[in-house]
Amino acid sequence: MKKLLAVLFSFMLLFALACGKESDVVKKGETIKIGFLGPMTGDAGNYGKLMSQAVKIAVEEFNAAGGAEGFNAEVIVEDTEGKVEKANPAIEKLAGVDKVFGIVGSVFSSVSLAVAPKAEAAKIVMVSPSSTHKDLPGKGKFIFRDVMSDALQAVVFGKYLANIEKVKTVAILYIKNDYSQGLAMDFKEQFEKEGGKVVAIETALQGDKDFKTQLTKIKGTSPEALYVPNYVAEIAQILEQAKQLGIKTKFYSADGFSNPQIIELAGELANGVIYTQAAEQPTSQKRKDFEAKYQAKWGEKPDAFSLNAYDGAWIMLNAIKATAGKGANGNLKVDRDKIRDYVAKTKDFDGASGKVTFTADGDLVANIGIYTAENLKFKQLKMFKLDGEKLVELK
Repeated sequence: MKKLLAVLFSFMLLFALACGKESDVVKKGETIKIGFLGPMTGDAGNYGKLMSQAVKIAVEEFNAAGGAEGFNAEVIVEDTEGKVEKANPAIEKLAGVDKVFGIVGSVFSSVSLAVAPKAEAAKIVMVSPSSTHKDLPGKGKFIFRDVMSDALQAVVFGKYLANIEKVKTVAILYIKNDYSQGLAMDFKEQFEKEGGKVVAIETALQGDKDFKTQLTKIKGTSPEALYVPNYVAEIAQILEQAKQLGIKTKFYSADGFSNPQIIELAGELANGVIYTQAAEQPTSQKRKDFEAKYQAKWGEKPDAFSLNAYDGAWIMLNAIKATAGKGANGNLKVDRDKIRDYVAKTKDFDGASGKVTFTADGDLVANIGIYTAENLKFKQLKMFKLDGEKLVELK
């Protein structure tokens, strides 16, 4: 049955592409559909929940402001469980059945890399709020992200640990997915280039619960630091099991650590972990208003990726509004190429996450923040930019 559904969705996608202009018309009484693609269930479900809630707020605000030519928008949420095999039929449904004009997502790099060619083929603008793999923007001209690249944060962190924190030896424990592995390898290359030594590299599979074998091997190398560029479900287990094994090294991570669920899962063990994330921009009124609305509506605070998801949704909704026009019989005519071109020109968009500007290849222009968890709260310690090969601290 699953194979039959996959074939059916693939046929629908091809049919939609063949029909072309029919999918670019929103009939009177229908809604402008955009999609959200991310994990809504499973160990990573909190990532998708927080981000999709932000997209829903953006859509509600868009509709309250009159929509596009009086047409309201609607978000279709598809659960990937963070797995490529779940994401493929989901993107085919969004493209072939729902005929969405934009997708916020996907959440994880491995999933985004897999679905990007399908979004590109269907001319669906895709803006990922959290997929940081360095290769993602190269997957097509319809592919964007408003989160920083792994390559950037890995290079900055390699330089930071070696030159600012003066760490000499590091062990790495990463999960075998595109996000974690990409960060681990780019960090290793840069850290060693700066004169540091990686004394151990251990791996595990996403969903694993027992890391004691890997941690025991790492303990035997006596590293000054342990780099765990993973998602919070695995990081929490690693922190707990490292404590059980008496490992007292410093822990470092990447932006996957920024999900507030790490506080719930790891508790006090999260305190002191240092990680990278896009540098925090001055808190604007737009961010304050969004955070207040988010708290009131959902009863919890948004994470950094939720700010990106909200901004990504608004960027594509603004593009649809700016480029769509009334067609025959009161229908709305939407041009996918014009939407893409409008999004590509995004510069200094005033978002909840700060000013958003895309590079020529759809990447985010960003500075890097060095953060920690302190008293069960996230705190930015420093921020940097790269000036050629030089690491420059920003005040």
